[in-house]
Amino acid sequence: MTFINTLSQQERDTLRRVVKLTHMKHYPNDFVNNYETDKMIEAIGPEVAGRMIKVGIDQNIMSK
Repeated sequence: MTFINTLSQQERDTLRRVVKLTHMKHYPNDFVNNYETDKMIEAIGPEVAGRMIKVGIDQNIMSK
């Protein structure tokens, strides 16, 4: 089991939105999907992901 499965749906959506806005903004649009975003989240690890969720919530970056 990966750590992304332990997140709530709201946390997962917020984290995906942050990663798409910051880390994947220069990628082609057809590459930016939840599957590729989740792979990037797994690569950064749970500690960084936790901080990114906090920043996303603090900055009101919520999923659409």
